[in-house]
Amino acid sequence: MDKDQEKYQEIAVLRSQLSSSVSEIGDWKITKIYEARMSNEADPYDFAALVKARQAVRDKINALQAEA
Repeated sequence: MDKDQEKYQEIAVLRSQLSSSVSEIGDWKITKIYEARMSNEADPYDFAALVKARQAVRDKINALQAEA
């Protein structure tokens, strides 16, 4: 596998972390926070930490895309 293929594969893995229903930083956690807020309930997850972790993944994706 060449370096470009490795980068694209890593990007795919990182994107799946953002959207996966089993990922610790997946969209489902954002949805659960949204649902809780709409019901005037406490956030079930640490929103700030989740946003920070998701942004780190996005930053890594952007860096890899810039290299490709």
